[in-house]
Amino acid sequence: MLKNKTALVTGSTSGIGLGIAKALARQGANIILNGFGDADSPKAEIAALGVKVDYHGADMSKPSDIEDMMKFAADRFGRVDILVNNAGIQHVARIEDFPVERWDAVLAINLTSAFHTTRLALPAMRAANWGRIINVASVHGLVASAEKSAYVAAKHGIVGLTKVTALENATTGVTCNAICPGWVLTPLVQKQVDAKAAALGLSNEEATKLLLGEKEPSMQFTTPDELGELAVFFCSPAGNNVRGVAWNMDGGWAAQ
Repeated sequence: MLKNKTALVTGSTSGIGLGIAKALARQGANIILNGFGDADSPKAEIAALGVKVDYHGADMSKPSDIEDMMKFAADRFGRVDILVNNAGIQHVARIEDFPVERWDAVLAINLTSAFHTTRLALPAMRAANWGRIINVASVHGLVASAEKSAYVAAKHGIVGLTKVTALENATTGVTCNAICPGWVLTPLVQKQVDAKAAALGLSNEEATKLLLGEKEPSMQFTTPDELGELAVFFCSPAGNNVRGVAWNMDGGWAAQ
């Protein structure tokens, strides 16, 4: 379905980003990966799906790096047809204790980077009259949790940016939507499970139930593959008139 399209997925060397990149690759899209850490393994996973793949290590807190990455993608594959803004970091503290530099970093990577990639991707998308911008927000773009002020502010901001982008392009073939996951079993979340198990003397299974039970009525994790399939839907003909939505895949979290 996406043969000859190019997808750039930020924060895609592992976790949700890699799951979305693989789902798009299975539909034939060429992939530009981005993120920290090992890039060779995810590149090999994408290449094994029979598409072209490349990697750019832009620091998503730096506008100049983002501009270089977008130019790299255009030079490599012509243009970015599908932009997935997934890069994100987290810091947990009460507002009065929240380090100012951590607030700035969370807002820069989780929100401002999506503004920069979007503004740079839109001209070519509009010229082609086809494009998909998918912002990976969070259930925290819809509801809040204590001690996550920067993350919640950024994710609410991403939902707002999604709506504005959708409205500004509503009469074109360019759509913009947000995905709002609840708990997703990524390496980062597994570390939280492991830490809870160690701190409370619980088994991994008990710690998992405790973590999910706090927020997620389904008592099961959403998977990166499931989120990838939602991204594929947004890119399909069925998604042509889906514009400006914040689609939560959260096991009922926001329904409470």
